[in-house]
Amino acid sequence: MANILDSDAGSERFSSYEAELKLVQADLNQKLDQIPELSGEPRKAAVRAAERALEEANEIIDQMRIEKPNIPAPAKSKINQRFRNYESDIDSHKRKLKSLSDDRKALFGSRYTDAPNTDDQLEQRQQLLSGTDRLERSSGRLRESQRIALETEDIGRNTLADLSRQRETIEHTRGTLLESESYTDRSIKTLRGMARRMATNRIITIAIITVLVLLIVAVIVSKFR
Repeated sequence: MANILDSDAGSERFSSYEAELKLVQADLNQKLDQIPELSGEPRKAAVRAAERALEEANEIIDQMRIEKPNIPAPAKSKINQRFRNYESDIDSHKRKLKSLSDDRKALFGSRYTDAPNTDDQLEQRQQLLSGTDRLERSSGRLRESQRIALETEDIGRNTLADLSRQRETIEHTRGTLLESESYTDRSIKTLRGMARRMATNRIITIAIITVLVLLIVAVIVSKFR
């Protein structure tokens, strides 16, 4: 059976994950055994370390689950049984860690108590009220900031609307100026045409007068001959 497992790459990987899981389980068991002896901050740190070890064990279990289909058929039955045992162990560790994490008195140390009339409890309540007051002030500042942001947004929106209207006015004025310029150009062309016609008429008039004068001179000369 061992030869069958060693001859298959999937089986080798499964065996490797299995050995790694055993090391992680041993470390996790050690951490879980230490937690009941601790309290306060050391207990919190131990709980966080156990949670990390549990996450690592779950990751290895997931890798083993992926490799299970690659196990040769003759070995699958035993592999599945061992895998179920590992899952059961991990679930047991998870429940034990949850139970240790829920022990608030051990987590918070001697300052935590269910009695409402102790000095430590009063101090805790004062700290809670102080924290609540700071949270309310922070919330108030946040609401004020949001209000200012909304007002700024409204001002910006109105400014954009004014700029849009001003742009339309400028474009309308520009169109009027262009239209006036076209009228001016046509007027200048008309005046230039009239000036050319007046000059032509003047030349024609001078030419007619010149011809008439020459004819008169010719008539006078012919009479004296």
